[in-house]
Amino acid sequence: MFVRSSSVWKKAPSAAQCHSRTAVSQRRRLSSAENGAPAGKTNGNGHRAPNPSSAEAKQKRELDREFLISVLESSATRRDAKAYLQTFGSSLASASAKLPPKHDGIRAVTETPQFVQGLAKEPVDEVDEAPHIAIVKLREPQAWDDALLDGVTKTLTQLRDLGLLSVIVLDCPMGQASPEDWNQLVFQQTDRILSAIGRHGSPGARVVDSGIWRAGEEPQNLSSITPATLFVGFKKAFTTPLKHGHILVVPPRAYSQSALSFKESDSNEIVLALARFFSGLQFNGQVLGDETLVDNAGGRLLRRALVDRVIVIDPLGGIPLSEQRHGARVFINLEEEFEHVQGALTTPAKDAPTGLGGAAGGDLKAKHLENLRLVKSTLAILPSTASAVITSPVEAANSRIQNSYTDNTVMDRVAGEVGTRRWQNPLIHNLLTDRPIYSASLPIGRIKPAYSTEVAKPRMPTTTLAKKGLPVTIFPDPRPAPWLPPKPGAPRLRLTDTCVDLPRLIHLINDSFSRKLDVEHYLNRVEDSLAGIIIAGEYEGGAILTWEKPYGMDEGAAYDANRLVPYLDKFAVLKKSQGAGGVADIVFNAMVRDCFPGGVCWRSRKNNPVNKWYFERSAGVRKLRESNWAMFWTNPNISLDEDSMRAYEDVCRNVVPSWADDKQAD
Repeated sequence: MFVRSSSVWKKAPSAAQCHSRTAVSQRRRLSSAENGAPAGKTNGNGHRAPNPSSAEAKQKRELDREFLISVLESSATRRDAKAYLQTFGSSLASASAKLPPKHDGIRAVTETPQFVQGLAKEPVDEVDEAPHIAIVKLREPQAWDDALLDGVTKTLTQLRDLGLLSVIVLDCPMGQASPEDWNQLVFQQTDRILSAIGRHGSPGARVVDSGIWRAGEEPQNLSSITPATLFVGFKKAFTTPLKHGHILVVPPRAYSQSALSFKESDSNEIVLALARFFSGLQFNGQVLGDETLVDNAGGRLLRRALVDRVIVIDPLGGIPLSEQRHGARVFINLEEEFEHVQGALTTPAKDAPTGLGGAAGGDLKAKHLENLRLVKSTLAILPSTASAVITSPVEAANSRIQNSYTDNTVMDRVAGEVGTRRWQNPLIHNLLTDRPIYSASLPIGRIKPAYSTEVAKPRMPTTTLAKKGLPVTIFPDPRPAPWLPPKPGAPRLRLTDTCVDLPRLIHLINDSFSRKLDVEHYLNRVEDSLAGIIIAGEYEGGAILTWEKPYGMDEGAAYDANRLVPYLDKFAVLKKSQGAGGVADIVFNAMVRDCFPGGVCWRSRKNNPVNKWYFERSAGVRKLRESNWAMFWTNPNISLDEDSMRAYEDVCRNVVPSWADDKQAD
């Protein structure tokens, strides 16, 4: 059963004994804020206020309606919905079972009297499952006005309704403030967040200001990913309220064993400490109570919770796409792109008055780099299914920018906001689909900002989704030299070369297309035309690209006339990886950015369901007359060259399929 705000603080964990008297008094002052207001509202005469009015009930129905609309607008596919229910379905059922019954004047069917013959069977209690949580870092919440904070906390409570509880870590840098002033600031912001969460339903939020501890001496590093000076000193301060459905708020301080007091601590270190603790990777042994790190029966590490998301809500938003500030990087495959993105954020700042150049730009780059390194370090601890979202409070709140945010160098009007219409919430959309709102392979020109008559300047959304991702292997490597048509008779790559795992490649194609490849026919067809291969991960996705000669030309003539056509022959993703992990985006981006930046073409059946995805990423499409093919290309200028366009069409009409069955060719 959930407890009311009037009693919730009376059941505080025993770790509270480590508090100073000041901390205890602050907690008591916050007790009534857990659900946004004291348990009983009174009027000026001290009498209890009447029940909520019809206006309040109407407002609640409107909020519920908006929440439903935000979920529906996420446009989750059937595959997305299935994956979401498989992950969070048990959490939703568990949360519903713990909620107090709602009578509303009608007795529930389960509460009606029942006549049973014989002994009634006692229900068997199911083993408590670890809750699904998100570790959320709020940067400088003191700079957010009340409306913006209310919108952010509303989104976090909606995530809880969808099965994802939040553990909020505050980031309130001390700067030049005195310890007394800083403690007061932290207390005020904690109070604001508790009250804001409480306004959006029960159970509310709990403050955990006694759970994070600082080691008295340098801890023993048992692993390359677990060295730290901060750790969770008392597990029940976190696990007990999470089981009851509370959102947790963690101030940026830790209890020092040597000084026997609480001191400011880096919020990034707290995030990492929580990730280690919840994942069962806290090995330093400095914990209180009945801690058990290993399941004696199974010998497995015990997870306190399943950390599915790391969320950084920063006024700067996501990782910038460029110094011109054309929005944020939609998706970062950390395995493949971290060094490149980190390099872009560590290059010397240019002499520019705005954007990411100049001295101020250097400070912005440093803060973006801090967020990037935090999500990389945290995801290294978590399972490969976890992901990180870096967004702005404006987008997390899913509401208009308030008047207090008028600094266009930090927060411009977000693309997609039109008049009174709201845009999709990136956090809710990501939870339901495990994808960003916009595909990572979608050309930037296809994401068009919305204009209005308001003064604010439109710009691209500033939300970045980061995942551990997959390594990308390209044969031949385009970094030393770009892909160019080979001279006739010159050595070239073969699918039978030792660098290619041909059986796994064939399995990838068969599984992706749901049909069997005629291997011998295919090897013979591409033997002298293979341009290269792209492999994502352990053959989870890939592409085979060729140099094709126009119909009626031999290889030598096509080479001399510069008429060899860059052609996407096979594009495949394992069924288990389709729609998740961004595998298709990773392969497509590698093709158009690294392999064929000058353009590539391919064909697809006119009625192929994936054509919409192709269309959004291509520079053009043409339905080939008197055939069942549609031709796509990525070179935006190719349509101006009739000879090249004719060569593209010849290739797409005349490539011979290599399937072992008689199905319609893909």
